[in-house]
Amino acid sequence: MLTGGREENKMSNSTKLKGKDLINIGIYAAIYCVIMTAVAMLGFIPIMMPMLCVLVPLIGGIPMMLFMTKVNKFGMITIYSVIVGLFLWITGMGYWPFLFGIVFGVLADLIAKSGNYKSSKKTILSYMVFCLVTFGNFVPLFIDAEAYFVTRQSFGEEYITTLSAIMSQTWLIPAMIAACLVCGALGALLGKALLKKHFVKAGIA
Repeated sequence: MLTGGREENKMSNSTKLKGKDLINIGIYAAIYCVIMTAVAMLGFIPIMMPMLCVLVPLIGGIPMMLFMTKVNKFGMITIYSVIVGLFLWITGMGYWPFLFGIVFGVLADLIAKSGNYKSSKKTILSYMVFCLVTFGNFVPLFIDAEAYFVTRQSFGEEYITTLSAIMSQTWLIPAMIAACLVCGALGALLGKALLKKHFVKAGIA
């Protein structure tokens, strides 16, 4: 009975997030937010705005895959995703990215967990799902563009008119969602290729 109790305690402790885990989450989430901010600068060119769903998943795949080699407990991906979503909310993108961060963060975590955080395929799929958080930035544009542009008056009338015309194309919704998923897969594969030694060391096959 005593031995069984000790084993249960060990299992419980192994699944609990520790300080090192939280530090890794914070560091890699910060890196991802910096990348998103840098890429978002392209959004000042209206035609480049939808391209964020291509570039962020592609470039972000590299640090995210490195983070995935550190993940071995449920909750790490979820917290990471929530931090990214909260950052986007705080920086003026509304609450949708935060909600997406919660929903798709948990889903991405569950996918990675289903492979015991050691499956290469599940890790890639997990990142693909996480990339949908990027699409959360654009939800306000599609559901209430007028309210969105009220907060963007400083960008100028020409910018608002041009971007409004671009984002009014309804086919962009499925196209941008698909871009997040496809480019998420490509970004993950790129990250995995560049970080092959880290994947081997982490036992992800």
